[in-house]
Amino acid sequence: MPADTAADERHARIALSRILEPGDETTGRWLRTYGATGLLHHLTHEDTALPGVTPKRLAGLRHRAITTHPETDLHTLHATGARFLIPTDPEWPGQLHDLGDTRPIGLWVRGNADLRIWALRSVAVVGARACTEYGAHMAARIAAGLAEHGWVVVSGGAYGIDGAAHRATLAAGGATAAVLANGVDTAYPRGHTGLLQRIAQQGLLVAELPPGAHPTAYRFIQRNRIIAALTRGTLVIEAAHRSGALVTARNAARLGRHTLGVPGPATSSQSAGVHQLLRGEATLVTDAAEVIELIGEMGQLAPERRGPVVPRDLLKPLPARVLAALPAARPAPVAAIATDAATTTDDTIASLYELQSLGFVERHGDNWKLTRQSARNDFPRREDKREDT
Repeated sequence: MPADTAADERHARIALSRILEPGDETTGRWLRTYGATGLLHHLTHEDTALPGVTPKRLAGLRHRAITTHPETDLHTLHATGARFLIPTDPEWPGQLHDLGDTRPIGLWVRGNADLRIWALRSVAVVGARACTEYGAHMAARIAAGLAEHGWVVVSGGAYGIDGAAHRATLAAGGATAAVLANGVDTAYPRGHTGLLQRIAQQGLLVAELPPGAHPTAYRFIQRNRIIAALTRGTLVIEAAHRSGALVTARNAARLGRHTLGVPGPATSSQSAGVHQLLRGEATLVTDAAEVIELIGEMGQLAPERRGPVVPRDLLKPLPARVLAALPAARPAPVAAIATDAATTTDDTIASLYELQSLGFVERHGDNWKLTRQSARNDFPRREDKREDT
């Protein structure tokens, strides 16, 4: 694209980002059909028609168009150290094209990192704003683990799970990006002003809305599609049935991304939405290693989970059966042990001496019994219903 045409395209998209609401398929089709400069011309000239909207809505868009001043946005952009990305820029994340006609018009970005490079190795961590201590702990634990393995943690900068994930990533010296439902020059929520400033300095703030734009319920929902599209997978930690985090997860599933969930208490309403996901499209995970196993490269497997290895786990099958046949309360004769172990007397005697050398059993005359340590630590045994002979 020639330099002057590229400048016109960027200028038009800056204007359109203030005129059009994010995620609208109708205006997205216009943009695909007419291009950015052509669509801006249609919106600023009343003698041209645009299909698919009512005259009232079109009049509202045209009013926005004639009152928009991209130069002011550019001035604000430079004053805050931000930049405006368009789809032809090298830094534009290619996976956003998966959104089709709901693809962002452009992205306002604050921070020094390359958004395209970061997005290639990123995972979304989202969840409830009013999270529990358990939820905040799990978000911090998993986010820090992801950061230590070189993954970028993407979230929405909100209270609760978002904030816990961002803070833990920064504390671990990792990379984090916040995708906002407002302008990158506006701190929202206000209680996260310091956190968002740290993210702008050490990570990335990303928004499709222009400087000064304020969030609305609609814009929060539309923001979630960008979080889902940017990342390789979306992890949900605590979400009620009507949580916006579920919207992000379902967007991720529709886009062919991994959808993951951390289970909570079965009685917790804050985890009810996560549990619903886990019954369908989401995969259960409990730590960063399990997340990486799903979204990482082939062979990045989580460590095998198992309980502690105890001495009896190392026994061969026959000595293990003989050991299990010994009663708990009193010494037993070899014949009785052999019967319960379903083996011969000779094999039982050989196994008992092996078990004695390992400290599991001890001999009392012609009978055998568990050592005190083995009786205390070994698995539950049958009750002795037999009188000694």
